[in-house]
Amino acid sequence: LGSNGCGKTTTMKMLTGLLPASEGRAELLGKPIDARDIATRMRIGYMSQAFSLYEEISVRANLELHGRLFRIPSGELRLRVAAALTRFDLDAVADASPASLPLGMRQRLQLAAACLHRPEILILDEPTSGVDPAARDRFWRLLVEMSRRDGVTIFISTHFMNEAERCDRVSLMHAGRVLSVGSPEELRVARGTTTLEGAFVAYLEEASAPPASKVMKEAPSLAAAPKPIGAPDNVQKGTSSVSQSSHRSSSASLRRVWAFARREAVEVLRDRIRLAFALLGPLVLMVGFGYGISFDIENLRYAVLDRDQSYESRLFLEQFSQSRYFVEQTRLDDEFEIDRRLRSGELRFAVDIPPGFGRDLLQDRQPQVSFWLDGGATFPAETARAYIQGAVLTYAADRYRQLHGRAPQVLPINVEPRFRYNQDFRSVFAITPGAIMLLLILIPAMLTAVGVVREKEMGSITNVYASPATVGEYLIGKQLPYIAIGFVSFASLVLLAGALFGVVAKGSLIGLSLAALMYVFAATAFGLLISAFVSTQVAAIFATAVLTVIPTAHYSGFLYPASTLEGLARAMGVGFPAFWFQTVSLCVFAKGLDADAFVREIAVLFGFGVVFLLLARLAVRKQGS
Repeated sequence: LGSNGCGKTTTMKMLTGLLPASEGRAELLGKPIDARDIATRMRIGYMSQAFSLYEEISVRANLELHGRLFRIPSGELRLRVAAALTRFDLDAVADASPASLPLGMRQRLQLAAACLHRPEILILDEPTSGVDPAARDRFWRLLVEMSRRDGVTIFISTHFMNEAERCDRVSLMHAGRVLSVGSPEELRVARGTTTLEGAFVAYLEEASAPPASKVMKEAPSLAAAPKPIGAPDNVQKGTSSVSQSSHRSSSASLRRVWAFARREAVEVLRDRIRLAFALLGPLVLMVGFGYGISFDIENLRYAVLDRDQSYESRLFLEQFSQSRYFVEQTRLDDEFEIDRRLRSGELRFAVDIPPGFGRDLLQDRQPQVSFWLDGGATFPAETARAYIQGAVLTYAADRYRQLHGRAPQVLPINVEPRFRYNQDFRSVFAITPGAIMLLLILIPAMLTAVGVVREKEMGSITNVYASPATVGEYLIGKQLPYIAIGFVSFASLVLLAGALFGVVAKGSLIGLSLAALMYVFAATAFGLLISAFVSTQVAAIFATAVLTVIPTAHYSGFLYPASTLEGLARAMGVGFPAFWFQTVSLCVFAKGLDADAFVREIAVLFGFGVVFLLLARLAVRKQGS
């Protein structure tokens, strides 16, 4: 028995092994507490303060699951579940979902589950909190029956004095300490009171009284006390102007927005896991994108089946062995080995040179060479085929030059391609700006959606519904800290891209930063919009991931050029912020453009944020349905 925060729940969690003890020791059933002692835990039943069973399955299914976890034999489990449903008066709701039951029935269900494996000790943490008096009395009749008839030791915490009166022994707690232990009668006699409540109050007063040396006498001066602030003299009623009222209203609105933003910021800063996910998560994913996604195909593993073994075949194969694009593996013995090694993934392609290759080549008979190429992954296979064709053409040109003393003239013109941007043609310069674009919409949107839905799950959003604050003020206040987090994440991603991958902004960094700020504004507003339609954090995470990643990866120009999008695909791309920020990101990182080149994109990103925020405001109601 004790006040809120005195340590009742902590004590019970230590006894069940859910929390380690900070100091001291405890024994349960004659053994020291050990969370790894399964044999002892099998002899204990625990009922937490909050409902801890599964609301997705029926009452009967919850009991059956609990019985399996405690290793009740399947033949006996059905009988025990039926007996528990009858004993705890749950027959009528056996196939119902716990979410549809009143609190009293839910508590009886938890007690039935805790007793199903017939424990020797029951640990119950405030089992009747929030239950009406009739249901509470029924619950206690079950406890008394188990204690007196079945011999179960029941260790229970409570706030109610009439419940404590029914116990054989009572431990009075305050501020993490046990004040006294004894029967209700012994505690009353020790304090000379007629009620247990009186005895408890007396113990609390004694424990809370400060030492005499610390009692300070205060003699406040009434003369020095400030006068109450009242209305100024000569104030005439009804003379306040509309503009002053409007100014006060706007000021109050800004203060409420700031209050929501400050509270959310403090909450995020105190939640180290969420803060680490917000700031370090994008960096880790950025490293994964930078090293894991690449269109640069090098070190293609190949093997050779040379059935000619001539000087000419060896010269031909040097085109592959001396190239940085190919890595030769152990040579092949026959055609069957080609298929086996391609299937296993050991090789990307194989070269099969037929007998008589050198002889036919010297006699201008146009010998044929077969290349066995793994086409399971279409894009790498297409690139590998181009590399192979390039190596063969290079060999043919070199041989022609050796025979005729000049380069072959196939066409009357000679085309030599040069890339205006990304001259090295390295995919890291295309992937990195796209990765920044993807991460800046995924993480901020997810954090914002979870931040709102978390309050739905905890019930704290009810305080917002009951307050004078508007839904718009609440949403903007929730959004502001995540905009700041998203922009800090953008700065860290840009620094990481330059330091780790050598990808630096060649254009206007100020323009890129402004576009990123508008992009994060749109992303967090999209997170608010998602939170209006989901009620659990898991649903918020999945919905945000699906609704942001799919349009961002496929319709923004990240994996495929935006110019190739047509019809519905282009409409989906243009209708999402990622398409517009990807344009800005590529313009700055790859093309070195100034800010005036993408003013339209920045304006569109801001428009997305405003539209998403308005839709979220319309979707969120200030009354629970």
